[in-house]
Amino acid sequence: MKKKWTSVLAVCVALSAVLAGCGGNGNAPEASGSPSASPSPSASASPTESPSPEKVENFTVSLRHIQIGDPQKFRKAILDDVVKKTEEEVPGLKFELDGVEDSVNRFTKLPAEMAAGNPPKIMSIFGGAGDTQKYAKAGRLLDLTPILDELGLKDQFLNVLDPFSVDGKVYGLPIGGNTEGIFYNTELFAQYGLNPPTTWDDLIKAADTLKENGITPFAVGSKGAWVPNMTINTFIGRLAGPETITGFTTGAAKWNSPDVVAAYTLYKEWVDKGYFTKGELGKEYGDMLNDFVAGKAGMMFDGSWRSSAFKNDAVGAAVAGKVAFVTLPALPNGKGDQTSVNANYGEGYGFSADLNENELKAVKAFIKNMYSDEMQLRGLLEDGVLPSMKLSEASVAQVSDPIVKQVLDVLNGAGVTFPHFDSVVQSKVYTETETQLQKLIAGKATPQEVADAIQKVQDAENAAAVQ
Repeated sequence: MKKKWTSVLAVCVALSAVLAGCGGNGNAPEASGSPSASPSPSASASPTESPSPEKVENFTVSLRHIQIGDPQKFRKAILDDVVKKTEEEVPGLKFELDGVEDSVNRFTKLPAEMAAGNPPKIMSIFGGAGDTQKYAKAGRLLDLTPILDELGLKDQFLNVLDPFSVDGKVYGLPIGGNTEGIFYNTELFAQYGLNPPTTWDDLIKAADTLKENGITPFAVGSKGAWVPNMTINTFIGRLAGPETITGFTTGAAKWNSPDVVAAYTLYKEWVDKGYFTKGELGKEYGDMLNDFVAGKAGMMFDGSWRSSAFKNDAVGAAVAGKVAFVTLPALPNGKGDQTSVNANYGEGYGFSADLNENELKAVKAFIKNMYSDEMQLRGLLEDGVLPSMKLSEASVAQVSDPIVKQVLDVLNGAGVTFPHFDSVVQSKVYTETETQLQKLIAGKATPQEVADAIQKVQDAENAAAVQ
């Protein structure tokens, strides 16, 4: 799905109306005094008694999130503040927070809970055919369309709700967005006389020079295959064309087409050249950041959300002020617009379709408080999360973090954007991409074998979708 980022950014900075808060809908209890011709002695002794306060019913609401660990601490802080504010607004409410690692929630816990019909009342969820759209069609998710109308949020979102929608109805709300590109250590680059990796020649020269000096060119942790899949996604978008990503589910694009195979071939070439961390299949995502911060690697390909790690009070404080962000430079022989970048608005919150009256009140208050100008701006300033909603010019002007500014410059300079295929393809297809990429890295499959295996699963899923 092509999108002109300049138009998106223009909408993002458009002046937005102040969001109206939800008014309280509880009525004060009425005094119920029955007139009597013969008042009782106690009544005469106490001519006026205040009615007893209405009893508050305590209840809990389960909330599944994926903001665990130090790298997610800023996002977790925002969630905690929203939870606190919502509990204060809804009498008797207490949230039960359940923090689960991203891939475990997405591919293990949530699918099992959805199949059993007992998902959390509020849950972290991804858009696309493999997640939100699948669960919405199964009747497991709450239709948020009337709630957005009620809260005055219908027109406050950017054009990012399609992956969370089915037949024009909205079943999930993206919390924010990101793009993926190259973070590089400016101090190391200066030490070895390297230019910023903004052209292909400069990128390859930097990789070769770093390697020659005992420094890993790209830190990576591929134990979770979603990490190297970020690089593969951009390789595909650049080599095969940005429209390829959305073409897999329609049959317009094939995983085993020559251009997509070329993306896997390029990745394998980088593995063989030693451009990636040695033993990457045994490295976690957090190890990747640690290696980069420790100066063991000069670059890493990661999401723009990582900008928050390089603040003075964050996990990457050791390199604060020594990190810059650029998009992957134009690839030789790439098809389509070589300024194209991925823009992802895949992660958000969904809500169970099975809610009682109190739980529905809690959900509405949570949405009002989480999806506000204040929290969207905090996500951008504190965590580098691109807003999914319109922000005022005054809000955008508050951005001072140099890396976040570089991210916005990258997006503003993009001719078109394309999504990450994990928000487009079916779950079984995405799982197969992870399995096959790890086989490629381990030398147990060729690029063509990888692509053929993924296409086989894609064909089966596409066929099942039309039955």
